[in-house]
Amino acid sequence: MAKLPRLKGSEFVKILLKQGFTLARVEGSHHILKRPDGQIVVIPVHAKEEIGPGLLTRIIKKELKITREDFEKWYKK
Repeated sequence: MAKLPRLKGSEFVKILLKQGFTLARVEGSHHILKRPDGQIVVIPVHAKEEIGPGLLTRIIKKELKITREDFEKWYKK
């Protein structure tokens, strides 16, 4: 299994927007994205910081409910 890419929050938001999510609101440094089916994902967007590998894995598995392989396909698009 390949390592997950190092992403900034803003890059992660762009990937999710391409996958059908819309930006519902911004609360401080957290972007709340929503999909038409009601799924909500919260992404921390801090200026120059990358999302840590543990948090990225948790968001992919627990909030998006997809596999790492599926996320890699989204990332490569």
